[in-house]
Amino acid sequence: MFEMIKEDIQTVFNKDPAAKTIWEVLTCYPGLHALWLHRIAHFLWQHKLLFLGRLLSHVNRFLTGIEIHPGARIGRRFFIDHGMGVVIGETSEIGDDVLMYTGAVLGGTTLEKKKRHPTIGNNVVIGTGATVLGAITVGDNAKIGGGAVVVNPVPPGATVVGVPARIAGPKKPAGPEIDLEHGKLPDPVLKAISEVLDRQSKLEERVRELEMGPPRAVPLALPTEETRMVPLRRGGEMETRIREALKEVIDPEVGINVVDLGLIKEIAVNGGAVEVRMVLTTPACPLVGHLVEQVRRKAKSVDGVENVEVTILDEPWSWERFVNRTGK
Repeated sequence: MFEMIKEDIQTVFNKDPAAKTIWEVLTCYPGLHALWLHRIAHFLWQHKLLFLGRLLSHVNRFLTGIEIHPGARIGRRFFIDHGMGVVIGETSEIGDDVLMYTGAVLGGTTLEKKKRHPTIGNNVVIGTGATVLGAITVGDNAKIGGGAVVVNPVPPGATVVGVPARIAGPKKPAGPEIDLEHGKLPDPVLKAISEVLDRQSKLEERVRELEMGPPRAVPLALPTEETRMVPLRRGGEMETRIREALKEVIDPEVGINVVDLGLIKEIAVNGGAVEVRMVLTTPACPLVGHLVEQVRRKAKSVDGVENVEVTILDEPWSWERFVNRTGK
């Protein structure tokens, strides 16, 4: 028993960087207190002292703000961070090394007296406010995003987000290390929007080609002595036309075109070769590939442009600067 208590205390230090001293952990961590009281309540429940088990779990809830039914089975090195509002139902089963954040719920979906709560595998992270409903299984090393509502089984190693929760991350086994990056989650909806917009741009380009029809033969004019002496200077005009074309490229995250947003920093023109230098609204923009391709296509659609290169600059973009500049 003392070895398990020691392991529980070490788990707090491993999973919460805010933990400083043993006395702080022993006195100021309701997740730890709730786990210890649950073990006593679960012992009473297993020995048919159902009322005492329920009464102790009720006291546990009053003291810690965490409600764990005495019938729930919880593995080793389980940690509830903060914990207020956490609910764990009667037939829930939780594996080893599980990390659960405040407001998470393992709930049931039927009135029948049978297995009706989730089974959580090993090394699972359940984010803030996440809800897992029904007799479903969450596989080992899975990650449930904050606020997600999980109603379907989660494969091992997958990341699920949204309402209802959908798989957004790779189905690959994670390592045994503790993953606290529960705030860095992919967005499957944004990814789908990106793919739709990319497909739409390709269709628009194809329609434009069909509307223009086959290219017409244009007679070549022989250069005169005057045109030989005066070099063609069209950089300024070309840059203006390219900027106008790029106003049709909308940043899906903001809903404003990239020119008005101030993402286009510079357009360098060298004959038919063009380089567009731009920044992103966020350093980890999930649609960077889509934006780069759209900028390239729109710039290349301008007459006289033969080749386009898009360069992403390592410069910050400020929403406040955009608002101050535009007055929006």
